[in-house]
Amino acid sequence: MVLEKIEHENDIKRINKNELPILAEEIRSFLIDKISKTGGHLASNLGVVELTMALHLAFDLPEDKIIWDVGHQSYTHKLLTGRKAGFDELRKYGGMSGFPKRHESDCDCFDTGHSSTSISAGLGYAMAREITGEKYKVISVIGDGALTGGMAYEALNNASKLKSNLIIVLNDNKMSISENVGGVSRYLSGLRTAESYQGLKNGITNSLNSIPKYGERIVEKIRKTKNGIKQLVIPGMLFENMGILYLGPVDGHNIPAMVKLFKEASKVEGPVLVHVITAVSYTHLPLVKRVKANYTDIFSTVMRKLGDRDEKVVAITAAMADGTGLKRFRNMFPERFFDVGIAEEHAVTFAAGLAAAGLKPIVAVYSSFLQRAYDQILHDVCIQELHVVFAIDRAGLVGSDGETHQGIFDLSYLSCLPNMTILAPKNKWELSDMIKYAVDFSGPIAVRYPRGEAFDELKEYRAPLEYGKAEVLYEESEILLLAVGSMVK
Repeated sequence: MVLEKIEHENDIKRINKNELPILAEEIRSFLIDKISKTGGHLASNLGVVELTMALHLAFDLPEDKIIWDVGHQSYTHKLLTGRKAGFDELRKYGGMSGFPKRHESDCDCFDTGHSSTSISAGLGYAMAREITGEKYKVISVIGDGALTGGMAYEALNNASKLKSNLIIVLNDNKMSISENVGGVSRYLSGLRTAESYQGLKNGITNSLNSIPKYGERIVEKIRKTKNGIKQLVIPGMLFENMGILYLGPVDGHNIPAMVKLFKEASKVEGPVLVHVITAVSYTHLPLVKRVKANYTDIFSTVMRKLGDRDEKVVAITAAMADGTGLKRFRNMFPERFFDVGIAEEHAVTFAAGLAAAGLKPIVAVYSSFLQRAYDQILHDVCIQELHVVFAIDRAGLVGSDGETHQGIFDLSYLSCLPNMTILAPKNKWELSDMIKYAVDFSGPIAVRYPRGEAFDELKEYRAPLEYGKAEVLYEESEILLLAVGSMVK
């Protein structure tokens, strides 16, 4: 087993080049075996095995800093930094996290769990390196799905001012959690398929390289010039027009090609984006059949019925159509379904505009991710008293995904907002009633519900909802017990 030779970071550099493809397949087999038992993110990790190996071959850890956007694709990184034994307790209490954690290893330089943060964090590291005079490399790995988040562009805009090297690796697999949408996806698709550009670039490069003595120097000069070959063939290239050198695209499963390009990128004085194309893996693990419906299933059914009954009902998601239960609504009412990409802030203000125009927008989002749109909820929805419905999934503790995904703050940050009403169902019937109540409401309103199987007891307590009034389930004496939402169970 080649994988057994990996006990510490940088051990991969001692493996024979002929054994690297074997190592890649052993890593995939290992991940499938372990994740089938512990659960976790499989496809995203299987797709970046060679990319991760190339990064570990091209750079030195923990001196160099690799920042994984979102971080759910860091399993191979953990394997290559000597954490193989931790996979038996992956995503368990007290065990190894499914995301990068600074307390877990010096090779995890930044905790991640949410999207579109790696370029900002990498820029922070690079600026700190300029101030302290250190020499380490900084590599921010970001997926094309995460690149739909506006924060990534705020960071790219600032990165253009950087005088020293910052490598941004764009892992382009055409997928986020759901299929990518929007202009960014179409733009990257154009770069992937620009064979005429690639052919012309390669042809010019080869011709220049063939010139004795001066050819290689001419090619190097062109590579360092912003208005080089790419600008002539693809006018207005997005990244280069932002002051970021673009390299690629390169096959994300060709380790030698990636290592060569990463080393070339590390010589650039300033920010450089390396476009890596990987194939997402569709390997599926055997799933345990659920007997009971979960709260997301209930929401999905209610949304489909509401779509039938009310043509003003529209649904919005931030790249989570499947996860939030909006897939059925999307299939039945595509003209009233909007996936805005990983852009929660935009989703909320977009919903505010829809509401101001007289529609009934329902924003379906995980509790942890809604935190990103706090100002938009306050400024664009609540202050204007607009009728936007927030369907907040994964509210409360979510377990194995860890602290970055816990939905434990929504009651606190929503209840202090003016004009906001919050509902929390005690069981599956009350969730159905509350979504219908929220759609007929006037003003900002949120319905928060937990992850997992829906509580299917206490059906006899299905009284009509009364604003601000609790219901008595049992009358005893001496002790008063109050419960909200999922706490009733």
